[in-house]
This record gives sequence, C-alpha cells and structure tokens, in this order.
Amino acid sequence: MAVSPKARPWRLLALLVVTLAGFSVWALFPGSDNTIRLGLDLQGGTQVILIPEAVTEGAEITDEQLTQTVEILRARVNGLGVAEAEVTTQGSGDGAAIVVSVPGVNQDRIVELVQQTALLNFRPVWDIYAPTPVLPAEGAATVTAVPPVQAPENSPEFQSELAALDCTDPTVIAGGTPDDPEKWLGTCEQTGATKYSLQPAFIKGTNVTNATAELPQGGVTWVVSLEFDSEGASALSAASTELSALPECGTGTQPCNAFAIVLDGIVVSAPRFNEPILGGQAQIEGNFTAQEARDLASILKFGALPITLDPVDVTTISPTVGNDQLVAGLIAGGIGLLLVMLYLLFYYRLLGIVAGLSLVVAGGLVYVIFVVLSKTIGLTLTLAGVAGAIVAIGITADSFIVYFERIRDEIRDGKSLRQACDTGWIRARRTLLAADFVSLLAAVVLYLLSVGSVRGFAFVLGLITVIDVLVAFWFTHPVTVLLGRTKFMQNGSRWTGLDPSRLGGVSVADALAGKSRRKRRDASA
Repeated sequence: MAVSPKARPWRLLALLVVTLAGFSVWALFPGSDNTIRLGLDLQGGTQVILIPEAVTEGAEITDEQLTQTVEILRARVNGLGVAEAEVTTQGSGDGAAIVVSVPGVNQDRIVELVQQTALLNFRPVWDIYAPTPVLPAEGAATVTAVPPVQAPENSPEFQSELAALDCTDPTVIAGGTPDDPEKWLGTCEQTGATKYSLQPAFIKGTNVTNATAELPQGGVTWVVSLEFDSEGASALSAASTELSALPECGTGTQPCNAFAIVLDGIVVSAPRFNEPILGGQAQIEGNFTAQEARDLASILKFGALPITLDPVDVTTISPTVGNDQLVAGLIAGGIGLLLVMLYLLFYYRLLGIVAGLSLVVAGGLVYVIFVVLSKTIGLTLTLAGVAGAIVAIGITADSFIVYFERIRDEIRDGKSLRQACDTGWIRARRTLLAADFVSLLAAVVLYLLSVGSVRGFAFVLGLITVIDVLVAFWFTHPVTVLLGRTKFMQNGSRWTGLDPSRLGGVSVADALAGKSRRKRRDASA
C-alpha cells in the first residue's frame, strides 16, 4: 500500500529539522566543550605503570589473576566513557607490571580509579563518635591506629584502637585498604567528620549485580543506584526489617537503625532504614557530584580487583600517530566523499543533488552526535574511527542508489513519477533496511569481540549506519517525493535523471504531444 504523499514528506522533514537542531544546540551550547575528543594515537594521554601485589601476604600472583585484573581495569576506564583505553601486562607472576594508557584523562583521577580495590560492604552501625582521637589515660600506652581498625569482636583492645583513630588526618581517610567483612570495623566517614564502630557485614560487594549514577527527579544531588542478586536481596530484606524497627540514635548512643556503606575501609554513606527494603534495590546517597557518582558506580559495577596495585610511574605520553595523519585521513575521506557526489551528480542529475544534500545532512548529524557523545560518555575518535567513517560513506551512498534505481524500475513499468516515488520507496526500504541491518550486526559483533582501536572502528561504523537509516527515511525519501510533484520532474527532462526515453518509457511531454497529434488526425479525418 502506498504511503500518503500529502502529509508524510513535510512531517518527516520537520522531524529531521527538530532532531538536528536539538543535537546542534546540545553539542554547540556556549560555555561547554564543543570539540570531539581524540584518542591516544591522535592526542596522547596518561600512562600509568602499576606493580601488582597479592592481597594476602606471601601469596603468589597467578596469570589468571593478572588477566582478571586487566579485564576489570579495562572495564573501569571504559565504564567512565573513556573509549580506546589500552590495558596491557608486561611479564608474568610476581615480576609482572600492568600498563594503563588512557587518552586525555587527569593523571590523579586515573591513578585513583585503577588503584582502588573497590571492596564494598554493608554493615550495621553500632556506635557513632566524634572524629578526633580520645586522649589515653595517664600512664597508658599510646595507640596509633590507621583504618580499618578490626577485631573479631567488640573487645576493649578494639575500643582502645578506635578511640585513638584520628579522622581529621587526611592520610587516615584516604581509604584503599580492604576490610574483612567477618570482623568488627572501626573507621571514618570519607569527609573525616564522623567516626564509626561497625558490626560485621550483612551484605558483601560481590552481591551487587549493577550500579548506575542517577540524578533523581526533582533532586539536586546525584545518587548511586544498586541492584543485588538473590542472596543480597534476601540479606537486605532481613537486615532492613530488623534495623528499621530500632529507634534512632545519636552520637555515643545505641542501638541504632543506621547502616554504613563501606568502600575500601571508609564509610561512603550511613543512611537509616526507615522501613524494610524489598526487591533487591537500594541507593547510596552521599552528596555526590555527577563525576563522583559515575566513578563510584563504575568501580562497584565492574568489581573488585583480585590483587592490589601500586603505581610506580605516571607519565604523559605523546600521540602515536599525530595530527598529520589525522589531516591525511580527513583529506582522504573528503576526496572519497567528493568522488561519490560527482558520480551521483553525473549519473542521476537532479536526483544526484538530492543525494549530495543527503550526504551533507548525514555529515552534520555525525559531527554533532560525535560532540554530544564526547561530552556525555567520553567518546574518543581515533584514526581507526576515521577509517570507519570513510567506509560508511559507501554504505550511505548505497541507500540512495537502491531507492533511485527502484524509482527507475517503476517508471519502466509505466507508472507516473509520483506513483514511482511512493511505490519505489516501499520496495527500496526493505532492501535498505536489510543491508543496513547486516552492516549494523557486523559492527555490533566486532565491537563486542574486539578491544582498543578496533572497537572505535566498529562503533563509528555502527553509528553512521544508524544515521544512514534516519537520513534515508527523514530526508532523502521526503525530498524526492516533493520533487516528484513538480512539473519540471514530471515533464521528464534529461536533467532530472529520470528521463523516460532513457528508461524505455514515455515522458509526460511526449505523451501530451502524441495525444495532440492524434486529435489533429481525428479532426482532419
């Protein structure tokens, strides 16, 4: 069934204009970063060399642990939206080193990210104290405590070490030290404002299945939403039911209905259970900034490291390819695009102009979407990505050719241009969607099975394939339909690219001339 030619073209064009305008405002809004991030090969970045150490003293580091660590670190840095990161190992066993190279990331931030072990525990709060240490009684031995202060039970020795803990000392609240979830814990809140005595954990970080950073509707601070597996959900339900029934507590009092979310030995947040939490979902609230929430969600989502990492060298690395190769790649893409447009113009005449405009619209969409993705998920463009964009030019051109050739086939079958534009599109879009689906499927599979710059190639190829579908549906088709309504196109001029005499059909002008000759013959007879 033919698509209605009266309302659809303008409606689709309006939708395209709104979409392009929306992405353009988002990408080019004044005061924000309006550039596309470049990868290691084009921009350079930060390289961190990490020496692995076993969590248990005296234990050997296995190749399996190194492989697992590399996968977790790669997931962490890419989970921040930093594409094209390189995480490799040098050597094996106790003499191994892990090298992390990330484009355009602050050195301190990447070191902090890859070094954290990210051991998460949920513990009931036993007591709350002032952050400063309590002076020992006269004649008592001075105790120097660094968190986490741990003991099998709430013993006098544990209380003595906890009292000596100074949460106003920046080195004390630095974190990064794993805690034993089976033992009592004495530690500080991450800002150093509060000291806690915590019972053994009722949920471990391994029970977390997903973590995302969110800004609640109507909220002003970011939160981290957590999802738990069946074991964690059951433990959360039981603990929240028990603790929510307890009265609230203040400093130095007990019992308490609060629980502490402990990350690497430091309290991230200590909310209270006001009611039982069912369903296996919870939120961490801690006055997070957007970046802090994303960092925490990334660390929690991608798991704990099986070994600890000691950064021994942090350097800024220069581009491996450089600006010259980027310019050369862009020139190559521009030449390819120009040749494609010249061919389409020569072969399809006026329809070739439609194809050229479609390529320009697609190029504009690609640019603004790249900028938006660079701002939101940290997408980086490498030389492999540029190659993916160049390859996608041919895929985009194929869509126009399929549609235009279908229109020609319909005209050969004796249909008018207006009919050919509609029925030709109905038949062409099936072929177009099938071809683009195959291309998109290949890009997705390549992205999932590869790492590094190959993923950049696959991502760009898949993105431009999707944009090709949008441009074909929202620009090429409606503009062609609108042109098909004009008298110039319907007269079948050789400049339209749809001259019926070339296609084995009869033009409107020839048909009118033949009708006029027949009338004169009938009159003379």
